[in-house]
Amino acid sequence: MPEQILEGHLFTKILVPIDLSHADKLEKAIATGAYIAKTNSIPVVFAAVTSNTPSALAHTPDEFREKLAAYAAAEGQKHGITATGHAVFSHDPAVDLENAILKAVHDTGADLVVMATHIPQVPDHFWPSNGGRVASHADVSVFLVR
Repeated sequence: MPEQILEGHLFTKILVPIDLSHADKLEKAIATGAYIAKTNSIPVVFAAVTSNTPSALAHTPDEFREKLAAYAAAEGQKHGITATGHAVFSHDPAVDLENAILKAVHDTGADLVVMATHIPQVPDHFWPSNGGRVASHADVSVFLVR
Protein backbone atom coordinates (compact mmCIF):
# COMPACT_ATOMS: atom_id res chain seq x y z
CA MET A 1 0.00 0.00 0.00
CA PRO A 2 1.47 3.45 -0.87
CA GLU A 3 3.14 5.23 2.02
CA GLN A 4 1.03 8.42 1.65
CA ILE A 5 -2.20 6.41 2.10
CA LEU A 6 -0.80 4.71 5.18
CA GLU A 7 -0.09 8.14 6.64
CA GLY A 8 -3.69 9.21 6.00
CA HIS A 9 -2.94 11.44 3.00
CA LEU A 10 -4.25 10.60 -0.42
CA PHE A 11 -2.09 13.26 -2.05
CA THR A 12 1.37 14.66 -1.39
CA LYS A 13 1.53 17.78 -3.60
CA ILE A 14 -1.07 19.89 -5.40
CA LEU A 15 -0.44 21.70 -8.67
CA VAL A 16 -2.68 24.71 -9.36
CA PRO A 17 -2.25 26.09 -12.89
CA ILE A 18 -2.63 29.86 -13.03
CA ASP A 19 -2.38 32.72 -15.45
CA LEU A 20 -0.71 35.60 -13.62
CA SER A 21 -2.51 38.06 -15.89
CA HIS A 22 -5.90 36.72 -14.79
CA ALA A 23 -5.22 35.26 -11.34
CA ASP A 24 -8.09 37.27 -9.86
CA LYS A 25 -10.54 35.23 -11.98
CA LEU A 26 -9.17 31.95 -10.60
CA GLU A 27 -9.90 32.57 -6.93
CA LYS A 28 -12.39 29.69 -6.59
CA ALA A 29 -9.90 27.13 -7.91
CA ILE A 30 -7.07 28.65 -5.88
CA ALA A 31 -9.18 28.62 -2.71
CA THR A 32 -10.17 24.99 -3.37
CA GLY A 33 -6.55 23.91 -3.84
CA ALA A 34 -5.53 25.86 -0.75
CA TYR A 35 -8.30 24.28 1.32
CA ILE A 36 -7.28 20.75 0.32
CA ALA A 37 -3.63 21.61 1.00
CA LYS A 38 -4.28 23.16 4.39
CA THR A 39 -6.61 20.36 5.48
CA ASN A 40 -4.02 17.74 4.60
CA SER A 41 -0.83 19.71 5.39
CA ILE A 42 0.55 19.31 1.88
CA PRO A 43 2.27 21.90 -0.35
CA VAL A 44 0.86 23.69 -3.37
CA VAL A 45 2.75 24.54 -6.54
CA PHE A 46 1.33 27.38 -8.62
CA ALA A 47 2.30 26.60 -12.20
CA ALA A 48 2.23 29.24 -14.92
CA VAL A 49 2.90 28.80 -18.63
CA THR A 50 4.38 31.64 -20.63
CA SER A 51 6.68 32.33 -23.55
CA ASN A 52 10.38 33.21 -23.36
CA THR A 53 9.74 36.51 -25.14
CA PRO A 54 9.17 39.81 -23.33
CA SER A 55 5.56 40.57 -22.43
CA ALA A 56 3.59 43.16 -20.51
CA LEU A 57 3.89 40.91 -17.45
CA ALA A 58 7.65 40.26 -17.55
CA HIS A 59 10.57 41.22 -19.75
CA THR A 60 12.69 38.13 -19.07
CA PRO A 61 12.14 34.55 -17.89
CA ASP A 62 13.89 35.40 -14.61
CA GLU A 63 11.56 38.36 -14.03
CA PHE A 64 8.58 36.06 -14.69
CA ARG A 65 9.93 33.49 -12.21
CA GLU A 66 10.36 36.24 -9.59
CA LYS A 67 6.78 37.46 -10.07
CA LEU A 68 5.44 33.92 -9.88
CA ALA A 69 7.46 33.23 -6.72
CA ALA A 70 6.13 36.44 -5.13
CA TYR A 71 2.58 35.49 -6.10
CA ALA A 72 2.99 31.99 -4.61
CA ALA A 73 4.45 33.42 -1.39
CA ALA A 74 1.57 35.88 -1.04
CA GLU A 75 -1.04 33.16 -1.67
CA GLY A 76 0.73 30.87 0.77
CA GLN A 77 0.60 33.50 3.46
CA LYS A 78 -3.01 34.43 2.63
CA HIS A 79 -4.21 30.83 2.90
CA GLY A 80 -1.78 29.56 5.55
CA ILE A 81 -0.16 26.98 3.28
CA THR A 82 3.26 26.14 1.91
CA ALA A 83 3.31 27.39 -1.69
CA THR A 84 5.89 27.73 -4.44
CA GLY A 85 5.85 28.74 -8.08
CA HIS A 86 6.87 26.73 -11.12
CA ALA A 87 7.25 28.44 -14.50
CA VAL A 88 6.99 26.55 -17.77
CA PHE A 89 8.22 28.28 -20.92
CA SER A 90 6.76 27.53 -24.32
CA HIS A 91 7.12 28.91 -27.84
CA ASP A 92 3.31 29.13 -28.09
CA PRO A 93 1.59 28.90 -24.68
CA ALA A 94 -1.92 28.96 -26.18
CA VAL A 95 -1.19 25.85 -28.28
CA ASP A 96 1.04 24.07 -25.76
CA LEU A 97 -0.94 24.82 -22.57
CA GLU A 98 -2.15 21.32 -21.77
CA ASN A 99 1.21 19.69 -22.55
CA ALA A 100 2.97 22.35 -20.48
CA ILE A 101 0.67 21.70 -17.52
CA LEU A 102 1.26 17.95 -17.82
CA LYS A 103 5.01 18.62 -17.95
CA ALA A 104 4.71 20.74 -14.79
CA VAL A 105 2.90 17.87 -13.05
CA HIS A 106 5.83 15.56 -13.72
CA ASP A 107 8.53 18.17 -13.11
CA THR A 108 7.12 19.02 -9.67
CA GLY A 109 6.00 15.56 -8.58
CA ALA A 110 2.43 16.74 -8.03
CA ASP A 111 -0.17 14.02 -7.68
CA LEU A 112 -3.27 16.25 -7.76
CA VAL A 113 -4.12 19.06 -10.16
CA VAL A 114 -6.75 21.59 -9.08
CA MET A 115 -7.66 23.88 -11.93
CA ALA A 116 -10.36 26.27 -13.03
CA THR A 117 -12.68 25.42 -15.88
CA HIS A 118 -15.84 26.88 -17.34
CA ILE A 119 -19.37 25.62 -17.78
CA PRO A 120 -19.44 23.62 -21.03
CA GLN A 121 -20.95 25.38 -24.00
CA VAL A 122 -21.72 24.22 -27.55
CA PRO A 123 -18.12 24.58 -28.88
CA ASP A 124 -16.87 22.36 -26.03
CA HIS A 125 -18.62 19.40 -27.64
CA PHE A 126 -16.22 19.78 -30.56
CA TRP A 127 -13.15 21.26 -28.81
CA PRO A 128 -12.76 20.30 -25.16
CA SER A 129 -11.71 22.82 -22.55
CA ASN A 130 -8.13 23.07 -21.30
CA GLY A 131 -9.18 21.40 -18.06
CA GLY A 132 -10.94 18.62 -19.93
CA ARG A 133 -7.87 17.92 -22.02
CA VAL A 134 -5.61 17.91 -18.96
CA ALA A 135 -7.99 15.55 -17.14
CA SER A 136 -8.15 13.26 -20.18
CA HIS A 137 -4.39 12.94 -20.50
CA ALA A 138 -3.07 13.22 -16.93
CA ASP A 139 -1.86 10.19 -15.03
CA VAL A 140 -2.73 11.92 -11.75
CA SER A 141 -6.04 13.05 -10.26
CA VAL A 142 -7.51 16.26 -11.68
CA PHE A 143 -10.10 18.34 -9.84
CA LEU A 144 -11.85 20.81 -12.15
CA VAL A 145 -13.46 23.78 -10.41
CA ARG A 146 -16.27 25.76 -12.04
